[in-house]
Amino acid sequence: MLYILLDNTRGWLLDTGLYRAFGVLDQVQFRVLAAMVLGLVIVLALGRRTITTLTRLKIGDSGLADAEAMRDHSASKRNTPTMGGVLIAGAMLVTTLLLADLRVFYVQAGVIVLIWMAALGGVDDFLKITASRRPQGSRQGLHSWEKLVFQLGIGLLIGIFAYRHGDSAAPTDLAHAFTLPFQRTYVPGTGETNPALLFLPIGVFVLFAMLMIAGMSNAVNITDGMDGLATGITSAVSIGLVIVLLIAGAESAAQFLLVPHVPYADELAVLAGAMAGAALGFLWWNCAPAQMFMGDTGSLCLGGVIGYLAIVARQEVVVVIMCGVFIAELASVAIQIGVFKISRRLTGTGKRVFRIAPYHHALHLRGWTEGQVVVRAWIAAIVLVLLALASIKLR
Repeated sequence: MLYILLDNTRGWLLDTGLYRAFGVLDQVQFRVLAAMVLGLVIVLALGRRTITTLTRLKIGDSGLADAEAMRDHSASKRNTPTMGGVLIAGAMLVTTLLLADLRVFYVQAGVIVLIWMAALGGVDDFLKITASRRPQGSRQGLHSWEKLVFQLGIGLLIGIFAYRHGDSAAPTDLAHAFTLPFQRTYVPGTGETNPALLFLPIGVFVLFAMLMIAGMSNAVNITDGMDGLATGITSAVSIGLVIVLLIAGAESAAQFLLVPHVPYADELAVLAGAMAGAALGFLWWNCAPAQMFMGDTGSLCLGGVIGYLAIVARQEVVVVIMCGVFIAELASVAIQIGVFKISRRLTGTGKRVFRIAPYHHALHLRGWTEGQVVVRAWIAAIVLVLLALASIKLR
């Protein structure tokens, strides 16, 4: 909004000499840094009021756990305000609307993903929180398949429109390229596209979009089980995404690093910056002992936005590496459920690979304190982000 205002008044500002005061908004790098700061400030400023409001409305964690081994741990968190993801999503939305160029399709689609996934998580949280106030037998949250339908649905829509939005209708548009690890997008020194580059047809591109958006939203959701765990990891991944998007959106940088150039992808770095700032701000209230949880409202929208940004930047593999902790948590649940169902079908008795899943709870039961699990996961996430960024140069 501010950038559009600057663009529309550029002539007047130049004539009056005021452009020097506002021209910094022309630099997307400045707007990204401003988005980080603004997202952080909004969450810090409104955090206490949000906690008070959620407490007054009795929107608190139930303190229940499906696993017997975790019930004492979960009970200690009973009545902690949840649905704090409303604050994260709100800060990201306001910051993006103020600082990004809203005329860019990728920004518009990013806002849609943010709102869609936050709304989906909000409905799930609301059903869980109000279950005890409704008639006995009322559902506690959305069914898994219901959430998956909406996650895959937004992935389908975004995938179709993002594919058709490319610079041209040609299937060899770099916005449709699939970047393999260490593969060069351009022939060094020429700026010509690598003839060995793989371009995705619309069906495969849309499938990737559906898997990334749905998969990442579920991965963050599953990881959000300890104070500050998902929030801290998201902060690190978001900063990595800022760098990836700035590179993808700048033709000279993309050609220098031999990665796909996607025009206007750098405007999405504003959204990524807002996510980094909002997540860091929320960590202030979410670190142990947590004063507020993000709930599905926050985790689903954060994961969905991460998946969407990876699709636009054409760096799915790099982002998956950055999100290695999230992926490991998701994998631990998938392995646990898969092995249990298969072994029960074959032997009549279900077997478990881990004492409990997701894996951060298994580490806790092995003797790690919650603080050790969280901080070590942050360290692992930071290392993975650095490795992923380093891999961009190794081509």
